[in-house]
Amino acid sequence: MSTPIPPVTPIEQRGYARPDVLVSTAWVAEHLNDPKVRLFEANEDLLLYETGHIPGAVKIDWLNDLNDAVVRDFVGPEQLQSFLRKAGVEKDTTIVLYGDKNNWWATYAYWVFQLFALPNVKLLDGGRLRWAEEGRPLETGKPGYKPGNVEVGPRNDPRIRALRGDVEQHVKGKGKLVDVRSPEEYRGERLHMPDYPNEGAVRGGHVPGAKSIPWAKAVDAVTHTYKSAAELRTLYEQEQGFANDDDVVVYCRIGERSSHSWFALTYLLGYSRVRNYDGSWTEWGNSVGVPIEK
Repeated sequence: MSTPIPPVTPIEQRGYARPDVLVSTAWVAEHLNDPKVRLFEANEDLLLYETGHIPGAVKIDWLNDLNDAVVRDFVGPEQLQSFLRKAGVEKDTTIVLYGDKNNWWATYAYWVFQLFALPNVKLLDGGRLRWAEEGRPLETGKPGYKPGNVEVGPRNDPRIRALRGDVEQHVKGKGKLVDVRSPEEYRGERLHMPDYPNEGAVRGGHVPGAKSIPWAKAVDAVTHTYKSAAELRTLYEQEQGFANDDDVVVYCRIGERSSHSWFALTYLLGYSRVRNYDGSWTEWGNSVGVPIEK
C-alpha cells in the first residue's frame, strides 16, 4: 500500500502578498496542452531533465542559456529572446518555471527573467519533487515548438541586482544583509558546498553584519512548497528584526540559493527593496580590500 502524499495548503490561503506568481501542480496538470502556457525546467543537475520531465517542458541549461560564455555576466536581451523564441514563447505566453532542489535554479531563472522585466512568469510551487511525488506524468522526449514572437528588452539590473559596491554600502550600515548559505559556510568552517570546490573562495566567513538565514528555512520539508507568509514573517521579522520597507541584499555563493530567498521576500512577503548579489561569496571571499567576519 502506497504512503499517502501529504496535503498542501492552497496557495491562496497562505497569506502571500503576490499569490499569483505561484501555480500548483494541479494547475499545471490542467494546462499541459494549453498553447498559451510554456513550461521550463531549470535544474542544478543538468542531466536530470533527460531522465524525465513534465510533458512539454523545455530545458534551461543555466550555465549556457542564462550566462555569457566569455564575460562573467548574464546573456544579453538578444540571446535570451532567441532562446525563448525557439521554445515557442509568444508575447502573451505564460511562462512557468520549476526544477529540482526545491526550485533552487527555477527561482534563479525567475530572477534572471525579471532582470529583463519579462511579464507573465510564474513558479511551480513544490517544483519537480512535488510533481513526481504526486505520481504525475513525466516524459523523456524533447519537445519542438513553432518559433514564438516574444520580445525581450534591455536589462534593468539596479531594481533587483546588487553588485559588490552596493554590498560595501550595506556593510557601512546602509541596509540589511542576508547570508542564505549553510551555517558552516557562514561561520567560515567550509569554503564551498560539498562537491563544488570550483565555486569556493580563498577566505571563509561572511560579509560583516550579514544575518544567517539559510534558504531552506523558507521551505516546508515535507511538501517541498514555500512556507506560509506567517511562517516566513516569523523567520525574517520576529527572529531577525526585518521590516517590509528595509533595503535588503541577499547572497550565497553564486546567487542561486539567494534567488530563492529573494523570491520569498519580494513576492511572498511583499518587500519592495530586495536585491540579489549574484557575485556572492565567490566574488566577495576572493576580493582584495573587502572585510569579512567569522
